[in-house]
Amino acid sequence: MIKDTMQEWHRLVKEKDAAALDKILAENVVFHSPVVHTPQAGKPVTKLYLIAAFHVLNNDTFKYLREVISGNNAVLEFHTVIDGITINGVDMITWGEDGRIIDFKVMIRPLKAINLVHKMMGDMLEKIK
Repeated sequence: MIKDTMQEWHRLVKEKDAAALDKILAENVVFHSPVVHTPQAGKPVTKLYLIAAFHVLNNDTFKYLREVISGNNAVLEFHTVIDGITINGVDMITWGEDGRIIDFKVMIRPLKAINLVHKMMGDMLEKIK
């Protein structure tokens, strides 16, 4: 059981600890991408998307700006810069009673950022599959 899901999430993002995703993601987790219209169900596909995001978004400019937690839900606003484009987004995370993440939704703005992330994530997913 994970005692503090958000503390563990922040740790693994900071350390880019992709291996820790196995511990924090529920088997039936659902991932909602900002560029894929259908939810992606299951740990393997969610893990792929999050690992790709670690490579694409989590650079030296990445930081969480604020966090709102209510019960077993969190909204984390983030900021990063890629190729001179400022990206603003939110991670919306829900976890179960065991502390493992069961739902993960990412929203990004502006449109220029969406287009860039879409291309870069596609390229990264091809490399890590």
